[in-house]
This record gives sequence, C-alpha cells and structure tokens, in this order.
Amino acid sequence: MPREPGCRGCSPPAALVLLLLLPPPSPLTLLRCARALAVTIVAEDAKEKAEQPVLQKFERSGKSSEVKLELKEIVFVIQSQSNYFHSKRAEDLKQNILNQAADLGKELPRVLLIHQMDRHEGAWTILPLIPDFSATYGRNSSWIFFCEEDTRIQILKLLETLGRFDKSKEWFLGKALYDEESTIIHHYAFAENPTVFKFPDFAAGWALSLPLVNKLAKRLKSEPLKSDFTIDLKHEIALYIWHKGNGPHLTTVPEFCTDNMDSFKAGHCATMFNIFLPLCGDPVKEEDVFVAVKTCQKFHGDRSHCGKTFAILERFLNSSSSKTPWLVIVDDDTLISISRLRKLLSCYDPSEPVFLGERYGYGLGTGGYSYITGGGGMVFSRTAVQKLLASKCRCYSTDAPDDMVLGMCFSGLGIPITHSPLFHQARPMDYPKDYLSHQIPISFHKHWNIDPVKVYFTWLAPNTEDSLNGKKHRHPKEDL
Repeated sequence: MPREPGCRGCSPPAALVLLLLLPPPSPLTLLRCARALAVTIVAEDAKEKAEQPVLQKFERSGKSSEVKLELKEIVFVIQSQSNYFHSKRAEDLKQNILNQAADLGKELPRVLLIHQMDRHEGAWTILPLIPDFSATYGRNSSWIFFCEEDTRIQILKLLETLGRFDKSKEWFLGKALYDEESTIIHHYAFAENPTVFKFPDFAAGWALSLPLVNKLAKRLKSEPLKSDFTIDLKHEIALYIWHKGNGPHLTTVPEFCTDNMDSFKAGHCATMFNIFLPLCGDPVKEEDVFVAVKTCQKFHGDRSHCGKTFAILERFLNSSSSKTPWLVIVDDDTLISISRLRKLLSCYDPSEPVFLGERYGYGLGTGGYSYITGGGGMVFSRTAVQKLLASKCRCYSTDAPDDMVLGMCFSGLGIPITHSPLFHQARPMDYPKDYLSHQIPISFHKHWNIDPVKVYFTWLAPNTEDSLNGKKHRHPKEDL
C-alpha cells in the first residue's frame, strides 16, 4: 500500500479511530476490540516489513511518481515503410497521435516516420539514426518512443507510464520477449539459459531515455557499426544496448501491451496492437498467383540456388500468362498459407515494383543492402520482375545465395524491400510464444526436428473460422 514519505505512524489505525468515535462500550466489547486492535496492529506491522524491501527496491530503481513529463518531451518514431499501404497506415497513426495531443490541449509532439528519414539503406535498423537523434533532440527532449504502424497508443497513459521513470537516467523500456530455448536466428546466444536475456516486442512500442541515446551516440562515433547480418532487429538492438553487461538490460513495462483494443486490459495499457490479417478488398484470385518451388539439386538438373531462382524469374515473365500479377518463390521445406497470402496481397498494387517477405540486412552499418530471406517465401509483383530482368543484374555465380543477390539487385535499382513479419525464416519453436501470439502467420521454414504436417495444421491451415467479407468461409484444401 503506498504511503506518503515520513508519515509512518502519523495516523492511528482505522480500528482505533472507530473506538474513539463510538459511545462508551461495555467491558466485554472493549476486550474484544482490544484483541482486534492488537491483531490489526500486528498485521499492519508485518505488512510494512514485507513492503519495505519492495519500496526500497522501487526507490533504488530510479522510478518516481513525482516526476512530471510533458508530451513535448517525447519524440515519437514510427518504424514505417515507403510502400503506399504501409506509409498510409503510418500516416494514420501519426495523425491519431497529433489528434490526441490536440484534444488534450497539449503542445504537439514531434512524430517522425523512419521511411521519410531514410538517407541510407540501413535506417530501418535504428542504430544508424541514433547519432542524429542525439544531435537533434539530446538537449530538449527526454524520451525517444518507437512503435510500429499498427501499434495503438493512449497518450495520457503513456505520459503517466514514462513519468514514473527518472528521465535523467539511462533507460531501455519495453515489453519483454525471451527465448525459451536457444535458436539459430539469435546465433544460439545464451545457450545455457536463453530465458535470462530479454528483448523488446516492437509491436508494443519501446523507449530509450535521452541519456541512453546520448551514450549510444558517443559509442557509435568511436566504434562504428560492424559490417554484419541483421536478422532479428529487436534482439540485436537489445544486445547492442546491453553491451556485454556495460549497458542497461531491458526494463519490462507492464503498460506496454500487445492485446487488442477491445481487450479487458485496455484500461491498463498505454499501448496496444491491432491483431489482424490485412485485407483490402477481395483476396487476389488463385489464378493471379504463380507459385514456384525451388527443390534440391538432385531433383533439378545442374542448377544451384541463384541459377534456379533466375530461371524461375525468366519463366514467369516469358512463359506464364501475361496477366498473372504475382510470383511467389519458396523452398521445398517452406510451409505457407496461400489463402492468407491472397488476402495480404489485396493490399498491394502489382503495377508497382513490390518485393515482399521477411526482411534481413547485410552490412547496413557501412552501406550494405536489405534483402528478403528466401526460406520464408519471396513475393514479387510482375512489375518488379520486369524491372529486375531489364537491369541485367544477375548471379555472380550459379551457386550464389539467391536472396542476397536479389537484395543487391533491387537496392541498385532503388526498389525498396517491403517487410512483413508474417513471413518466417525459421520454425515456430524458434520464436517467442508471446511474439507469435499477436500474429496470423503466413509462412514458416525448415522441417528439422518437427512434424511439418502438424506445424501446418496448427499454425497455417485454413478453417471454418476464417472469414471472408464478414462471412464464414471454408477454404478448399491447399497443397502448400
């Protein structure tokens, strides 16, 4: 129970107040009340002793309910993308934040969209932007708050939540995720006990205090980012901030949530998340999706990864119907829901160059490029394939990694990668359960140590609960 500082023992227990206000009681009543009072005092004393370590821990943490925070002290950064569907959603979120601020009579905060700050390929990896954040906002702001385009923010609750933390200290705040077992996508980090390392769920939003931003900016100036792979950004950012124990761990914030807006938790949450499979009109028709499966070498002549992929691209453009707008390339151990993919593709315009899937990066700290990792499935609009093949960009060797070559090609053409977290390069067991709990996944990859049929029917198979235009709809059986 919260108490005002220095007031312990200033007020009599409630039972004693009642005794003072009542008419003179009988001796028997007095005896009973005295016993009750003794029990109450003992209980209160025990409760105080039990709470004291918690209160001391709370004070040591640097949190303070006395800290006042103004909305103008928060810089909102939406992790947006340049594709129209995504940029529109990000703009809608920006407007919602500004409207809430105006309704509260607050000075409008700064709301930034990452794709509009994209001076280089690696802006989406956040860390290259930290020096700019420090230089621009290091003296007149207190927090950088990051969120995704489908994060929903309750401004007053966010102010209240961030106001509990001492803004003069280094804070890394978020909703914590952790690996239940070591996983390849995190390079088997913390293999002995992977649960000990926490990293933020971007969907719930996450925050850095400006003292931490300034510290990271100094480090980035003296130690430039290495040329390496970006696979799971949220885990890699947490590792960079932690700095092998020299930086802060993620502090879990219960008010950063990924529940739906209609959840019973809504009143408790500063952030929530829209859990849905995007559908922008009717799903694309089955005949509008050309699916190609890359199989292993012994089943496909003498072509290797990159050679097979470019052969597929040529066949799609020259042999398939000229009206087929979409190409999907998957591995022979990719598990994918075509019915969900058809819904998702309704939100994209095939007349634009679209290259869609799960985004990875290579060497983005030093130039580099982004690419769609092949195992989760690569989706191309016909326009993207036409521009690619017209460019004459090809494999530097037939056994080159096709997904990385495609990333280099599209980067050279100035065609941005479009990321969807619904595609997965690994198995369901390789991701935190809480992360998958707010997704309707489209694909997974690899059959190693799993029953792929069970995984498909658990995570991807259509069922009678899937809805189409508001009506229950039974999908036909799918082969992939």
